[in-house]
Amino acid sequence: MEENQKGYNSSEYEEDNDYQYQQPDANKSIRGYRIVIIILSVVLVALSILYYSIHRQQMADNILLQADRDSIQNELGQLVTDYDNLRVSNDSLSADVTIQREKADSLMTRLKKERSWNLAKIKQYEKEVGTLRTLMKGYIRQIDSLNTLNKQLISENVGFRKEISTANLRADMAEEKAAELDNKVKVGSVIKARAISLKALNAHSKEVSRIKNASRLLVNFSLMANDLATPGNRKIYVRINHPDGYLLTTADMPSFEFEGQRLGYSAMREIDYQNQDIEVGIYFNSKGFVAGTYLVELYTDGRLIGKAQVPMR
Repeated sequence: MEENQKGYNSSEYEEDNDYQYQQPDANKSIRGYRIVIIILSVVLVALSILYYSIHRQQMADNILLQADRDSIQNELGQLVTDYDNLRVSNDSLSADVTIQREKADSLMTRLKKERSWNLAKIKQYEKEVGTLRTLMKGYIRQIDSLNTLNKQLISENVGFRKEISTANLRADMAEEKAAELDNKVKVGSVIKARAISLKALNAHSKEVSRIKNASRLLVNFSLMANDLATPGNRKIYVRINHPDGYLLTTADMPSFEFEGQRLGYSAMREIDYQNQDIEVGIYFNSKGFVAGTYLVELYTDGRLIGKAQVPMR
């Protein structure tokens, strides 16, 4: 019985020993799992933080890209407006401005259609807009220079016009004075006739007392001396107007020019005038004279040089 008791206890002891040996191994496994779980949890948390950070960075980058895109679009829109507001009078410069304006429109179209944005494209668009802006500033400087030059030319032109106007005014005044002086000379150079008389003569050139018996009329007068007159031959025209008002003339009805029109005359004589007093007589042959007052007019050099009303019995 004791052996049995001893044998039973021995077996039970062995089982306890086996349990004691197995328990540390199980604890180690559990601890290993725990460590793995903790490591995995840490990795998962790290990955989550990294994903969140990357996602947040992407969101921030997208916001910045959108802001850059809006900024470029706004700047380009303002640039297009500035090109539209340019006023260019120079043909060559105007053609260049038109080309750059079309490039700005094309760039705006590309920008609106762009769907994939990144930093490289932003920089590319910024470079193109910057080029257009630089060209715009150059055009503005050229236009300002041209406007300044135009203003200077206009000012000089106005000055020249004033000088020309003043010179023309002086020339006109000088011409008027010259014309006035010339007219005075012409007036002063006119030969005057004085002592105009009318006599009735018969066929033998004897004076008769009654004009109805006359066969011819004699107009006597004196041409006055005038140093301003040009010496030389002169044609003296005489017009004898009948008491009834009509002109006494011949069948040929001769005429001369006076102030742009033709005037008939009764008789004409050519004389040699040498700036001295000279007595002149001109005959008019006709018949059928009547008593009354006759008007005698004398012309030469296209001017009226004397006239007189002569009563005849």
